[in-house]
Amino acid sequence: MKGTSHDLGAACKRHFLGRQVPGMGLGLWFGLGLGLGLGQLGCGTIPADPVRVSDGESSVEFVPESTTLRLLTGERELVRFPADAWQIGTVEQLDERASLDPYWLEYGDEVLSPSEPPDLRWHTVETIAIVSATATELELALQLTDGQHASLRIAPSGPGRFAAVLLPEVRAERKVAFVRLRPRVDAQEAFYGLGGWADEVNQRGKVRPMQQEIDLLESKSNEMRVPVPLLLGTRGWGLFVESRRPGVFAVANKQPDLVETTFGTGEDSASGLHFHLLTAAEPIDLTARYYAITGTPKQPAPWALGPWIWRNENKDQAQVLDDIRKIRDLDLATSAIWIDRPYATYVNSFDFNPARFPDPASMIAKIHAAGLRLSLWHAPYLEPGSPDLPLAQQRGLFPKRTGVLLNGWSEPLDFTNPAALALWQDRVGRYIKLGIEGFKLDYGEDVMVGLGSARTGWQFADGSTERTMHHTYQLLYHRAYAELLAPDGGFLLCRTGRFGDQKNVSVIWPGDMDASFTRYREPFKGRDGKTVLGVGGLPATVVMGLNLGVSGFPLFGADTGGYRHSPPDKELYIRWFQQTALSTVMQVGDASSQPPWEWNAANGRDAETLDLYREFARLHLRLFPYEWTLLQGLADGGRPILRPVGLAYPNLRQHPSDEYLFGEDLLVAPVLTRGARSREVLLPPGTWIDFTSGQSYAGDSERTVQVDAPLRKLPLLVRAGALIPLLRPTIDTLAPASDASVESFVRNPGPLWVMVVPGDKPSQFTVYDGTRLGFDPVNRRFDFTAGATFISGPVVLISPLPIEPTKVEAGGQSLARVATSPDLDTSPSGWMWSSERGGTLTIKLDKPQTRVTFQ
Repeated sequence: MKGTSHDLGAACKRHFLGRQVPGMGLGLWFGLGLGLGLGQLGCGTIPADPVRVSDGESSVEFVPESTTLRLLTGERELVRFPADAWQIGTVEQLDERASLDPYWLEYGDEVLSPSEPPDLRWHTVETIAIVSATATELELALQLTDGQHASLRIAPSGPGRFAAVLLPEVRAERKVAFVRLRPRVDAQEAFYGLGGWADEVNQRGKVRPMQQEIDLLESKSNEMRVPVPLLLGTRGWGLFVESRRPGVFAVANKQPDLVETTFGTGEDSASGLHFHLLTAAEPIDLTARYYAITGTPKQPAPWALGPWIWRNENKDQAQVLDDIRKIRDLDLATSAIWIDRPYATYVNSFDFNPARFPDPASMIAKIHAAGLRLSLWHAPYLEPGSPDLPLAQQRGLFPKRTGVLLNGWSEPLDFTNPAALALWQDRVGRYIKLGIEGFKLDYGEDVMVGLGSARTGWQFADGSTERTMHHTYQLLYHRAYAELLAPDGGFLLCRTGRFGDQKNVSVIWPGDMDASFTRYREPFKGRDGKTVLGVGGLPATVVMGLNLGVSGFPLFGADTGGYRHSPPDKELYIRWFQQTALSTVMQVGDASSQPPWEWNAANGRDAETLDLYREFARLHLRLFPYEWTLLQGLADGGRPILRPVGLAYPNLRQHPSDEYLFGEDLLVAPVLTRGARSREVLLPPGTWIDFTSGQSYAGDSERTVQVDAPLRKLPLLVRAGALIPLLRPTIDTLAPASDASVESFVRNPGPLWVMVVPGDKPSQFTVYDGTRLGFDPVNRRFDFTAGATFISGPVVLISPLPIEPTKVEAGGQSLARVATSPDLDTSPSGWMWSSERGGTLTIKLDKPQTRVTFQ
């Protein structure tokens, strides 16, 4: 290899002779003697040339002269790892009583005093040498202080992906407890990801533990139920640490160009710390690289996108059936419901309490007839009285040793035990045979790493402990249900998740958020008059959904209206359902068990509230073709459905947490402040059109625009040039329905409605079923080619179109003009123009393959 000094290599070989690193092939750092490129710090003076491994577009380069590892795209440096980026923390002996949670080494002092082991010693790099460098792998040998050694291997694993492992030497004298990475980043760069945090979308300056921790919040935890060790930088790079051990990311909180991530590897240290470096031309595409490593998200059944309606407690079967009647009588677009507890005789007696639900089969049949699918609340416990509890105790189906329990029923089932899994799936299968098609999976959070630096002491049938099962228990719990769902996906709504769990989980919901306008960790006074440190209300759920989307969980549905301190009042309820209507999953319910049609003094709702709810619930349902197309694209593109503006448009250099993109074409700016009747919106580049009024706004990174937001309006903007596919305005459900009065998408998809927002150049959109849409604003032409589902002629709305057309042709034939919408509804084809939304041309076609022109 050019630039190699054989004499330097021989000298370093003598210097480190006999020092071994596990898994290093020949075992000697410098014992190759074959002319490989050797670089080192403090040994000799002649550096080797830089060496690289590449995926074709990006590369990882080691520069011996500076002992720096660099991640590059072309020749542009994205992030670098200097010599001090690799650190090993050792102790004389691993303490079996210690949690090895690195968060508590120096953080969490508002709850407990930080506590590091008294004999903890951090080892830093003194020397780095190249062991081997080929086109497919780079291996480095690290000598650290106090005679500690490690190896670093890195290799391309796919487009924009490099797999790496930092492997400490296992020695008798001292035990490795922690491994730390300290990359240097751009001091102005913003960071996204790391799971379901609720305060901000930009992680710069934040300390993020990768596990649930005790806290001073009203819930007594930090609410971190979905930690994901995936950090995305706006310069187009990412770091994914593939470890189930406890960890923490400190993101530029000490120095503006320093990220620290530390994991308590403990007794697993011999396996090393595995991590991945990711690159993408656009940072919004980095999540696709992560999916290539951990798996594509599980897609639910189409009806699972909602809307859903549920009560926190259902009195009985009669109330459930009355709710179904009200949903349809009040014309509330709804695809599914779930029954929360209590419905069984005991928690997981796997029945319906016969005193309250005397005929569940008949009830489920009526629910299905009304065009609704049914799910049930579940948790991984057996309440005293459940007939399976004695059996589980006798057969040892619970963990061998348990820590603090966070539920009032039992130990969680041990899903590492094949007998426990078999029993559970057999019992859950009883509900599925009755016609249950989904589950709301609650709890399962008992397995915490520790209480501060003290471990909780769990042990499972497979020998694992809480040090990894704080992560893996969630996957096993969710997988037990996911394996039983119908081939079309069914529905799992889960409160927790970990990396890789997106293959099991359909939708994440954030747990019990506050019925308030408060932010995460904002003190407020509840209905009982007591001041609490809140988990956050509507604003917090918006942030959580955005953070989860870029962290690998694309579908998110918060309890519309909140849960704690419910019911929400009229203003909060309206603002909340406006936002969830423009989210991925709209699920409506709270702890007060007051559905949209129940009004009282506590919630302050009225007919106006119900009318607005009806409008927004139907808008959510109508957006199904647009959202389902985005969801189907995850396997190829990986872009989140809901996208933080600052990650999608990093050149804006602004990172708002209170607005987002729904796909490429919709900009959602929910009102998150009580009493606000307008708000500022940061617009991405281009022209954006108000969804309701047709008013036009120009995107400008230097300033925001003020948008009107009376209580009945959600600030929603559409990108000029967009083609938005919609279902018909009368659609009731995405589910099958045998009741002929219910407009079911499954029974009749109906005509596709297309919202065309003219831009200054041609645009196209392909719907998930293959339907192709195109619009040419210069030649005033719309093209439609039917796909597999939408086989009839479409209805096209072109707006804003301020100049009234005089002629519309389809397939070369003139269409008849009609005066009113009812006239158009009753005609097989035709067109009309109105002054609404800055001028709207509505065209109805009766043929599925059509070219339309207008003048």
